[in-house]
Amino acid sequence: MASPRRELVSLIEQGAIPPEQVAHAVEVAGLWPTPRAWVIFFDRLLLWLGGLATAFSVLFWVAYHWDEMGRWLRFGVVEATLLLAVGVAVWPQTSPIAKHVALTAASLLVGVLLGLFGQAYQTGADPWQLFFIWALLVLPWVWVARFPLLWVLWLGLLNLAIGLYFRTWGGPLGVLASSDAALWGLFGLNTLALAVAEWGTHYSGWRSSQWAIRVVAVGSGVPVTLLAISLLVDAGLVWSPVVAIYPVWLAALYGVYCHGRPELFMLAGGCVSVITVATLLLARLLLWEGEWQEGSLMLITIAVLAMGAGAVIWLKRLHRALSQ
Repeated sequence: MASPRRELVSLIEQGAIPPEQVAHAVEVAGLWPTPRAWVIFFDRLLLWLGGLATAFSVLFWVAYHWDEMGRWLRFGVVEATLLLAVGVAVWPQTSPIAKHVALTAASLLVGVLLGLFGQAYQTGADPWQLFFIWALLVLPWVWVARFPLLWVLWLGLLNLAIGLYFRTWGGPLGVLASSDAALWGLFGLNTLALAVAEWGTHYSGWRSSQWAIRVVAVGSGVPVTLLAISLLVDAGLVWSPVVAIYPVWLAALYGVYCHGRPELFMLAGGCVSVITVATLLLARLLLWEGEWQEGSLMLITIAVLAMGAGAVIWLKRLHRALSQ
């Protein structure tokens, strides 16, 4: 079903609503926030700022007073704040939004505690281990809360852990032993997360926010685009799995978000990826013995403008079709 905003835009484009009545139609449709909506917005904004400020203030306060504080006092301050956040989250009278804020602050404080432990005892662990253990410890809270922001935070921790791991140890197999191992790991993780999120949201009744799915999609698209760019930049690399995976990824993106579940944001991201890779490919073809031929920059400029205009026209037509 079309949203009230899309229906109103469609009526305005069709001329069903006179221009002088557009403001009144927007007000009747409830698209303008009411005073109560503004109060709720600022209330939640201040609540989130307060919770995040509490978590980060503990980190900066301990770091600033590191020399004046003993080891047990440092741990005591962080653990006391962590217990306070968890206590607020499990308190029966706490509102759902306050529980989410408290669990988010507690999840951040777990990372502060792990960093403090490694710094105080000089464990010598690799950086990726900190983020991986951090993700494991907060996973029960993330699972219980079922809060999109916490899921994105948890996935971000896994991204950092996998990226740092591959940069430290390299890949286990063949091509993954190259410098692109981290990109392969991030692409695999985020693509799997995107598939699970889409399946759970639309087939298992999971509650999810569209912005969170879009963030995960960006996490999948950026690495595979960088892998395609890396293939074109590396003149000595004849073949790579990205030659087959990148077209399959684009085809899946088009099939799911154009025919299965239309989503302009995803398709626009795919267009940006294709334009970027195609532009670099054209630049490589026009490059001859390390020197630009006459008119090469003009041809690339014309190609970029043509591809950009074609993408905009296609997306606008698709938007009109979805609005009807």
